[in-house]
Amino acid sequence: MRNADPTTESLNLDKAEPTASPQHGFFERLYTGTGGFPIVSRRKFFYTMSAVLLLISLLSIAVRGFTLGIDFEGGSRIQVPALANVTTQEVEDVYAETLGHGPVTVQEVGSGSAATIQVRSETLDKDQTDQLQGALRAMLEQESGTSVGLEAISIAEISETWGGQITQKALIALAVFVALTMIYIAIRFERDMSIAAIVSLFFNLIVTAGIYSLVGFEVTPAAVIGLLTILGYVLYDNVVVFDKVEENTRGVLHLHKRTYAEQANLAANQTLMRSISTTVIGILPIIGMLVIAVWMLGVGTLKDLALVQLVGMIVGAYSSIFLAVPVLVSIKERWGPVAAHTKKVLDKRAGGGTTRVPVTAGARAARGPRPTDAGAPRPGARPSGKRHKGRH
Repeated sequence: MRNADPTTESLNLDKAEPTASPQHGFFERLYTGTGGFPIVSRRKFFYTMSAVLLLISLLSIAVRGFTLGIDFEGGSRIQVPALANVTTQEVEDVYAETLGHGPVTVQEVGSGSAATIQVRSETLDKDQTDQLQGALRAMLEQESGTSVGLEAISIAEISETWGGQITQKALIALAVFVALTMIYIAIRFERDMSIAAIVSLFFNLIVTAGIYSLVGFEVTPAAVIGLLTILGYVLYDNVVVFDKVEENTRGVLHLHKRTYAEQANLAANQTLMRSISTTVIGILPIIGMLVIAVWMLGVGTLKDLALVQLVGMIVGAYSSIFLAVPVLVSIKERWGPVAAHTKKVLDKRAGGGTTRVPVTAGARAARGPRPTDAGAPRPGARPSGKRHKGRH
């Protein structure tokens, strides 16, 4: 028996069916933007999850409310040096024994020689201030064994009027920011994207405020500044995502292969890794601020600023991808030409799956000979050689 020709074996191997393509891992697909994660098609799930977060946040705001700082609510702030053997409980006990009622909050801030015990209370008159200073001075001298001057115990008064002015200015700043955001996105992109971005902004605002209410941190001017900062971050993330959506959906209404929702989902996948990377890079310094400034140094204002930025950036990354893009697609598919185009593409797919029925020999004979062109060669005729005229 003759051995098989190696060249023939090679050709047979080339004609063999290719093996299955390698399966890429989750993180590789996420990194390359080819994950195909069903973000838009599962929009009902993300709408439900977003609604649950909104409900929890609104209930917390309505039931628990906010712990307004002294800058907003007004009152007295007493600062006592944190000398050796002096605790916050002792300061609180002296306050209660002297004035007949307890303070609002007592906490130790700072570290080392700069450490102080801060007492926040309702507004005190001059007599109450003098009594409290004297009682705290006597307690400090007894615990430390050294002489302490009255100037070491500072008491500052903050009026409710000033706190109301701060609140009003913060609300005005928030309203101006939202209005400018709507105008910018409407000019840069389009109306529907502006609506989706505003939905994302308000979602981020309410959820961040709700978490702040659940934790119970004081609302200070630093927290308001941090909130405005993370709203700017949310706007940036939305612009990045919508820019990719606009690029992918340009001219999609003139094509009949993919829908607007599929192109928007592709854009969300392509920008997902970028949003995650930006968020991680952004929250690392904030975590460092929480660890160093709060736990080690005890700076309370930095704690308020860090918490609102940490929560806001994480919620903003979620809302820009999993809320803003689905909302945009829902608006597009409900009104305008995108709805008609989506229906046309889906109808074409449903009707384009028919298979050809093979023709039997009897049916072919009954149909008769196939018509041929005048210049076509007859069946079985030898080649005329014209195709090889230029060969040697």
